[in-house]
Amino acid sequence: MKNVIFDMDGVIFDSEHVCERCWEDYKEKYKLKDAKGMFHACIGTTIEKTKETMFRFEGPDFPYEEFRKDTSNRFHEIEETEGLPVKKGARELLSWLKESGANVGLASSTRSETVVRQLTHAGLIQYFDVIVGGEMAKKSKPEPDIYLEACKRMGITPESAYGVEDSYNGMRSLHAAGLHPIMVPDLLEPNEEMQSLAEVILSDLFEVRDYLKNVWHNSQKE
Repeated sequence: MKNVIFDMDGVIFDSEHVCERCWEDYKEKYKLKDAKGMFHACIGTTIEKTKETMFRFEGPDFPYEEFRKDTSNRFHEIEETEGLPVKKGARELLSWLKESGANVGLASSTRSETVVRQLTHAGLIQYFDVIVGGEMAKKSKPEPDIYLEACKRMGITPESAYGVEDSYNGMRSLHAAGLHPIMVPDLLEPNEEMQSLAEVILSDLFEVRDYLKNVWHNSQKE
């Protein structure tokens, strides 16, 4: 079976760079000790996990809700004026998967309402059979819940699916869920842990397309 589940931020959209830019815009106002390091520690997690991480970095008195509102408004401003950049090869890969008759899902820590809006605005919503947002899983990445939920809704077994991620927490989630993890690094370079978790590490989504072509072609020979 041809089954693929994608993360969204940093995989389909080049949104991680936009988020990082928003945090940098407000680092002076909130006197952040390490805006970049803190942001990288939050990649691939939910709002709740991000809040915990920020308290760990900045202390329990950090005005998280005010910071989140400011950075969220800035993100939406950039989204509306500039649009979210689509990652290199995303349209081509998704189009090829649809032509190939693959089952395609999306599992994002972002709320499903936002996911649907962003995919629709980019003209990509039609490529996904199932969408699972962060509020639809009991535990966020790096726990396996969101990928297991996506597999359940797609009616497939985890071991029959490939998962495409860019973040450490996303890769941990894929591996724990039992999918075949493909890493396409974005802001975070693969470390030894990621190299051990990944079935393969590829530089962009064009390479993902070529990799899956070979895998599925070879499986037909067996």
